[in-house]
Amino acid sequence: MTTAHGNGAGAAAGGAAPTTSVAQEILDGIGGADNVVSLTHCATRLRFELGDGGVVDKQKLEAIPKVMGAVPQAGNRYQVIIGGDVADVYNDIKSLPAMKNRTAKSNDDVKAEQRAKAQGRFPWLDTFFEYLSDSFRPILGVLLGASLIIAFTAVLDAFNIVDFRADVKSPGWQFVDAMWRSVFYFLPVAVAYNAGKKLRIDPWVPAAIMLALFTPEFIGLADHPDVRVIDNAVLGTQTNMIDIFGLPLVLNDYGGNVFVPLIMAAIAALVYKGLQKIIPSSVHMVFVPFLTLLIMIPVTALIIGPFGYLLGAWIGSGLAWLNGNAPFLFAILIPMLYPFLVPLGLHWPLNALMLVNINTLGYDFIQGPMGAWNFACFGATAAVLAISLRDRDPIMRQTSGSALAAGLLGGISEPSLYGIHLRYKKIYPRMLVGCFAGGLTIAILGTPFGGVKTNAFVFTSIPTVFVFDPMWVYLIAITVAFLTSFFIIFLTDYRTPEEKEEALERARLAREGKEEELIDATLAPSTSPETADSAPEPVAAPAAAGAAAAGVATAAPATAAPAAAADSADTAGAEAVIVDVAAPVAGEVVAQEAIKDPAFAAGALGQAVGVIPSDGTIVAPVAGKVISVAKTGHAYGIKTDDGVEILVHIGIDTVQMDGNGFTPRVEKKQRVEVGQPLADVDFAAVGAAGFDPTVITSVVNSKKMARIDDIAPGHVTPGQSLLRVTK
Repeated sequence: MTTAHGNGAGAAAGGAAPTTSVAQEILDGIGGADNVVSLTHCATRLRFELGDGGVVDKQKLEAIPKVMGAVPQAGNRYQVIIGGDVADVYNDIKSLPAMKNRTAKSNDDVKAEQRAKAQGRFPWLDTFFEYLSDSFRPILGVLLGASLIIAFTAVLDAFNIVDFRADVKSPGWQFVDAMWRSVFYFLPVAVAYNAGKKLRIDPWVPAAIMLALFTPEFIGLADHPDVRVIDNAVLGTQTNMIDIFGLPLVLNDYGGNVFVPLIMAAIAALVYKGLQKIIPSSVHMVFVPFLTLLIMIPVTALIIGPFGYLLGAWIGSGLAWLNGNAPFLFAILIPMLYPFLVPLGLHWPLNALMLVNINTLGYDFIQGPMGAWNFACFGATAAVLAISLRDRDPIMRQTSGSALAAGLLGGISEPSLYGIHLRYKKIYPRMLVGCFAGGLTIAILGTPFGGVKTNAFVFTSIPTVFVFDPMWVYLIAITVAFLTSFFIIFLTDYRTPEEKEEALERARLAREGKEEELIDATLAPSTSPETADSAPEPVAAPAAAGAAAAGVATAAPATAAPAAAADSADTAGAEAVIVDVAAPVAGEVVAQEAIKDPAFAAGALGQAVGVIPSDGTIVAPVAGKVISVAKTGHAYGIKTDDGVEILVHIGIDTVQMDGNGFTPRVEKKQRVEVGQPLADVDFAAVGAAGFDPTVITSVVNSKKMARIDDIAPGHVTPGQSLLRVTK
């Protein structure tokens, strides 16, 4: 799939354009490779830990079509929202030469800067949530895979094809149980490994500590003749205990427990790093892991394990009490909280509790109400899809269509949130009504049954509805949530009148193939009236940014084929018209492929040429009518009497200067002649602001031209020919 950020050669060859340029843009936006202390990713987001969060260019990041949003965190952490193909972008960034050869700041320097420049009021809280998130993030894929296997077995069980609740199953179906149970049973080991990696110690050390509690020798202690049975007051059950070297050891089943590895890894990291300070570095490999294991395995088995097990049981029992005694409050509270927790990545504690509930109680009661939030979210996305189909808006149709598929089939809400919902202010209040309606339905219908429960951790999607009990209550609740959000948004629209007008105009131009007129359209469907008034970068207009964000191909016009023009009815047999496009400023010429703006370099706005200016006056390259003037004064569109449309774009990303340093000399609809001043520019101010001053001249409607020749020499003066257009 080609995007506006692919190189021209790749597009011409018909292959998929690489995302390496996107990776480089993101890296530049967060301050370069040397500013990256660590980089991870979750299902939809790149997670940066930076040396200096103050140098991040948020506007530059969010101007990248593939980026759905950029979210600063406390302690110089930054999240860049990508979507479903985040892993590809992550790999591209990691493979950049600058990342391989970077000289990052020392950890001590970074920690000192983080303490001095923490952006949140409670940096420790952000650190805690980041620790939780990064401990689960790498295993999201296998968790989703296991949940779909559970969904498959639940469907067979629901239709009485196979009894998966039988005490004795056939060997084949018992093996199917092993396929999904492997993920959840050994989940503590995976969490311990990821937590160790997050804490920058050898991750196999905490993994090995947890594995000790899964060995046949440890589990077999329950059958030892010296074992005794004690009462567990929290769970109301009985637990085995045995003395180890005179110390009491509680024999819990730690399969699926996540609190124990999270607590253990944090303490193990302190021990590990403490040993590194007192043991000579030459023998670190031998003695640091050895002594950490020697200390932490007994500490975990005797203290951390029982404490973590009981902590999860206490919290789970407390929530179970709330669910049983105040079901209305609980069932409504969960779906109303999640819309605010997920965008900030703060939902992991609840996700961890779901796993703890299943491990200690044998079932979970959070996922049912959470499903109401998810399907309210998907209902809002479905409404956007329906409206985009009605309005024939190809950009939002593809954006909402792909997000809806990820949600309904995979239970993943981030593509909907970051691709649509957080970009349009009208959606969230309406979606919350759906969350409330779904939660209220569970509260009313589920109260006689003690709420909606499940004995498996799954992603709430259509394939997993069969794991919930009572299934009919859950099905009605998510349907109510989905339809409530859908109809409220479909009937009231998700856009302001200004956004709707711009989207309809953009869709009309796209349908009619009038790409030359897209220069007058607004930036993208996410542009609010406030943003539109600031005249956003026309380069990334719907032809480039919108299409790329939606995942559709944006072909590089380059030079239109003569045959295409010959086939056109309105030009057949007509005498060729030649228009010379002059230099708008004196300076050194930059070839199209060397322009540092990817949209221009790829030809997304037509064949172009750049000039590094040596003068501050920008003049008209052709005679014609001024059809657009950016309010920031950095871009001008001119249409000749012969229908050739020219864009003069002053600098790269200079829209962010908000007009400072730009003095327009013309107005829209004004007639200009070649060499007539368009604007005065303070290029010293452009350079001081850190922007590229290259002045780009583009033939926007290149596709309709028979031929375009680049005739620019190495250095030009105003009025000297750059491009020769044959129509």
